Amino acid sequence: MAAAAAQPFKGNLKKALAGLRRINLEGLRWRVFDAKGQVLGRLASQIATVVQGKDKPTYAPNRDDGDMCVVLNANDVCVTGRKMTDKFYHWHTGYVGHLKERSLKDQMAKDPTEVIRKAVLRMLPRNKLRDDRDRKLRIFPGSEHPFGDRPLEPYVMPPRKVREMRPRARRALIRAQKKTEQKNTNTKTEKEDKGQIST
Repeated sequence: MAAAAAQPFKGNLKKALAGLRRINLEGLRWRVFDAKGQVLGRLASQIATVVQGKDKPTYAPNRDDGDMCVVLNANDVCVTGRKMTDKFYHWHTGYVGHLKERSLKDQMAKDPTEVIRKAVLRMLPRNKLRDDRDRKLRIFPGSEHPFGDRPLEPYVMPPRKVREMRPRARRALIRAQKKTEQKNTNTKTEKEDKGQIST
């Protein structure tokens, strides 16, 4: 069973190490993103910023100064709303009428790394630097990766800014709280009345 679990990682190991020779790794930081419990779009936007090098003061749109990004636990990435069943990926095979589609749920079952890769790549500008930035992105479904010998820096996601509750929703929440308080007080008085009657 353990050998069967380790087998897919060997294939991912070759994929992970492929193309590293084409990247100039001098001066690049190795940033590690943990996708566990993170929302897909928010995570992808942070990765896209780091891959482009927009978090550096030396950023220039015509240069590729981004850092290496290692994304772990792609299996455990989250989405909001009903995207798991309502979001679809479309592609065409090249033959007439061969428009294919796959839901996000099926894609997560098939290959969760591709979900994050597509989300990040679609946030990058469509220019000649896109392929080089794609090579700097290494995504793994679990927590194991072959870059243990590199100086890895864990990336801390910025705190999520939750929008203030809208007035109508706030009023509804207050009404619901008052209703539960009234029910609790009514049940207490009923119990006290029953206790007095029984004595």
